[in-house]
Amino acid sequence: MTRFTYIAVLFCLITNAFGMSAATDVRFGNETTDTTTITNLLVEASQKRFENPEARVAFFASKFTGTPYAAHTLEGDEEVLTIRVDSLDCTTFAETVLALAMTSGEGRSSWRDYVYNLRRLRYRGGEINGYPSRLHYICDWAVDNRHRGNIKDVTPDFPGCSYVLRTIDFMSSHRNSYPALADSANYARIRQVESGYKNHRFPYIKTAALASKAVQADFHNGDVVAFVSNLRDLDVTHMGVVVKDAPDAVPYVIHASSKNGKVERTTMPLADFVKRNRSWIGVRVFRLNE
Repeated sequence: MTRFTYIAVLFCLITNAFGMSAATDVRFGNETTDTTTITNLLVEASQKRFENPEARVAFFASKFTGTPYAAHTLEGDEEVLTIRVDSLDCTTFAETVLALAMTSGEGRSSWRDYVYNLRRLRYRGGEINGYPSRLHYICDWAVDNRHRGNIKDVTPDFPGCSYVLRTIDFMSSHRNSYPALADSANYARIRQVESGYKNHRFPYIKTAALASKAVQADFHNGDVVAFVSNLRDLDVTHMGVVVKDAPDAVPYVIHASSKNGKVERTTMPLADFVKRNRSWIGVRVFRLNE
């Protein structure tokens, strides 16, 4: 063993022993409480049996009920992997429970493994390379994570699935709403990402179809739903996790509600929840891979 290797191994042993973060590109809300919460959740899940990956997603989603809502927690002066479980928005809620479910499915219970999986989900190719490497658009998130085998887009499997054609360029069209896009290099790279989504065709389930018993029966407890916007230059504006009390039960949703300021289960079924929001035209459905 070389002197350099010896020092590197010693450093890893020290950081493991004292719970220090060896990753320099991670920003915690509170490292002690965040890592403790993540570890406790993973340990609890390790003592349970889940019939499929979606059931793990539903389990973790339920654990965040009541967690305060907070927007823009990923923004900062530089792009680093941000981890906080004390407050969530709709996207970080979905990413958090998916990363936990992935880690649990691997039979792991370390917060460090969770960090690895969260990075895999949130960034293009699982690698951080500045602000544009984050998968900002759900269409981009879906394509990238599906390609790498993290998730499945099961929307086409639902009866009566429809398709919509859109050019996705909301961020560049609303540049002033995104402080990071004041940087010309970031702006150019986001425009490059958007160029891959001109006339982008994607599947969705129309709002009216969600009331169908056949459609409702196809939802799994723990499916991730993305609510499709009626805007012409954007695909999705909200996310949540389906919960069903039984396989033949009506689906509800757990989501991070900006209106009510917390993660909560909807008081009405999914079909009614979507119907009451006129800015949505339906949903996409994603499922965690084995």
